[in-house]
Amino acid sequence: MKPQSSLPLIIFSGLIIMLFVASQSTQNTFDKITVREFEMVDQNGKRRASIKVEEGGELVFRMMDDTGTIRVKMSAGEDGSGFLLLDQNTNPGIHALAKKKGTTFAVIGQDGKKREY
Repeated sequence: MKPQSSLPLIIFSGLIIMLFVASQSTQNTFDKITVREFEMVDQNGKRRASIKVEEGGELVFRMMDDTGTIRVKMSAGEDGSGFLLLDQNTNPGIHALAKKKGTTFAVIGQDGKKREY
């Protein structure tokens, strides 16, 4: 066989392989994913959310704005859980804690006054 006569066969084989690869589904379903930290990024690769277990054993979920500033934080630990919403200056707006000693819910109004329930 001449080297030139095998060229169409090589091209044809390459096209078949490309079509096979392109037709494969890119969506996978997993029963379980195990990671130490989960991080979500935006289209520019900037971190926007994370879920991880801190050194003390507390699980923490954080959501950030497009500048990377934390705006939402939820946590779960042995002694209870917490939820925090932060304003444009990263001051608490709503802060809820459910701990062994009791539950607190605080709202900081536009006047800056803290109201606890």
